[in-house]
Amino acid sequence: MARSGRRLDRTPFQTDILDLSHDGRGVARREGEGGKVTFISGALPGEVVVAEPTSRSRHFDEARTLEVLQASPERVTPRCPHFGTCAGCVLQHLEEGQQIVAKERVLMDNLQRIGHVTPERVLPALVGANWGYRRKGRFSVRRVEKKDKTLVGFREQDPRFVADLSVCYTVIPQIGEKITALSALVESLDGKRDIPQIEFIAGDDAVALTVRHLQPLGEADRQALVAFAQAQDFAIFLQPGGVESVHPLWPENVPLSFRLPQWDVELAFRPLDFIQVNATLNEKMIDHALRLLDAQPEDRILDLFCGLGNFTLPLARGVREVVGVEGDAGLVARAKENAERNGLANAQFFAADLTQDQRQAPWMRQGFDKLLLDPPRSGAIDVLKQLPLKKFERIVYVSCHPGSLARDAGFLVNEQGFKLKAAGAMDMFPHTAHVESIALFER
Repeated sequence: MARSGRRLDRTPFQTDILDLSHDGRGVARREGEGGKVTFISGALPGEVVVAEPTSRSRHFDEARTLEVLQASPERVTPRCPHFGTCAGCVLQHLEEGQQIVAKERVLMDNLQRIGHVTPERVLPALVGANWGYRRKGRFSVRRVEKKDKTLVGFREQDPRFVADLSVCYTVIPQIGEKITALSALVESLDGKRDIPQIEFIAGDDAVALTVRHLQPLGEADRQALVAFAQAQDFAIFLQPGGVESVHPLWPENVPLSFRLPQWDVELAFRPLDFIQVNATLNEKMIDHALRLLDAQPEDRILDLFCGLGNFTLPLARGVREVVGVEGDAGLVARAKENAERNGLANAQFFAADLTQDQRQAPWMRQGFDKLLLDPPRSGAIDVLKQLPLKKFERIVYVSCHPGSLARDAGFLVNEQGFKLKAAGAMDMFPHTAHVESIALFER
């Protein structure tokens, strides 16, 4: 339905694709529509396509590709049979090497347009495995009466619907190749209509599924889940309520952890904890960040939004002291346990809401030489405005959203006197439009 309230004219139209948007859609300006911008899914720059309108708004329209009349030389055949329907990844039709080029362009455009800054040096892009990399995620579950089956998968491009997946090649094979079996399992349960989602997470030695259920599961359903876990070599957790309600169904003790061999560190986690989804890229990212930070044996480092200690504990191997601060008290508890488990007495952790006033917090008053931060999509502007920034000689900013990084970079450079020495993209989520990046600021 047209957002403007008028009935949507779905007549297909032919158009040239001029650019690629930040979310991986082709950008066109339609003749006869006053040059109005139209975002077209499945289209690439330089192509001529026939597209069908899907929505209208005052400032732009949206459409989907029906036919490619003139293909880009960078177009490839998507590997996944569900490409174009599933919203899990939208760039499989773009050659893999060009995907990171497009993400670099998004990063640099955001820095210039939003932050009014340009890095002195563009860092080489970090890339890892392109397939079978996703070790954490959430599948939606829905019983579709018209199909007489239960769907388990990511959302479709129309988020009202769950994609009917048979396989996912970006998810680790232990999960991605078992989606059909997982759907059949849920379909067999008496409580199938009361299961809205299943989360998966993998450590080095175990893969865990967490089944969210809105009503208590009967004994037969519990036994079916256990039998499935045993047959597929999964651990099964149940979640009848909030995060605190998660508990193991089978086995009773599950060794969820991952190792960072370069720093002789092992991080244990719980099934709903945040971990970086791409294990190989994560190790490259940690090494990259620590090199940019240039941490020295006498340094005291502040690590904000530290999570489980993904950066904090590797840092602790080479500096005098590192302090990690994180808003999730559960993650802070795990970080402290991980520091103790790894024999790192020079790592301290504090739980604090970094969007609120922390000027009187004990950790804020300590002296630090350098700052590392890895904030959520909203960025770090609230805490940056509170920090004694003049005391930091170097800042490394790891970002999962180029827009918030650009805003914060503008603050650091244009208001606080830092220089943006370097910035670069990291392909944490190949085949998606998600842009992960890293930036170095110096006094």
